[in-house]
Amino acid sequence: MNNSQSTEASDKNRALPAEAGGPRIQPLSPPYDGDTARLLAKLMPPKLDIEPLLLFRVFARHRDLFGRLSPMAAGLLTKGLLPARDREVVISRITARAGAEYEWGVHAVLFGPAVGLDQELLDALATQPPDAPAFDEHTGLLVTAADELHDQATLSPDTWARLAETYDEPRLLELLLVAGWYRTFSTVITSVALPLEPWAAQFP
Repeated sequence: MNNSQSTEASDKNRALPAEAGGPRIQPLSPPYDGDTARLLAKLMPPKLDIEPLLLFRVFARHRDLFGRLSPMAAGLLTKGLLPARDREVVISRITARAGAEYEWGVHAVLFGPAVGLDQELLDALATQPPDAPAFDEHTGLLVTAADELHDQATLSPDTWARLAETYDEPRLLELLLVAGWYRTFSTVITSVALPLEPWAAQFP
């Protein structure tokens, strides 16, 4: 590779300054090489005729990291032990609390409704306190747990005890991982200023 080619490759991977507008790290654009295309397809929900998510295409800028992220991301969404509705309640709350409208909006369209979260509840998860009338007792507990994990990076003894009445240890661990995983995603999303998908929901 000559110097001009090296400089060109480096420029393609250079982060944008904050004042430039748009995402600070540009999502990868098609055409994708074979390995990247396979990873993107593996992470996308089946039977959806949409472009791979912008977030995945940002992660694809770091090929090795993207490959390591993919099994955990897919596993938490499709192979976990937590009830799917509970998982989506935690994801919706933790991403909303973190200000990650992008991820909240993706789940509000692609995942929440599929497990029984209607728009009124999704909006409440983004805006209401844990004791709001919109939440039944169990949902309110999950909201409390997500809030504590967001604010304090731990659970109070009371919240832990109440969760332990419902979940065994593997499910408790998974709940902690789901909250932490999507809090990490939220940090990436807000830090790189990722714009919303054109079809995603917006915060109420």
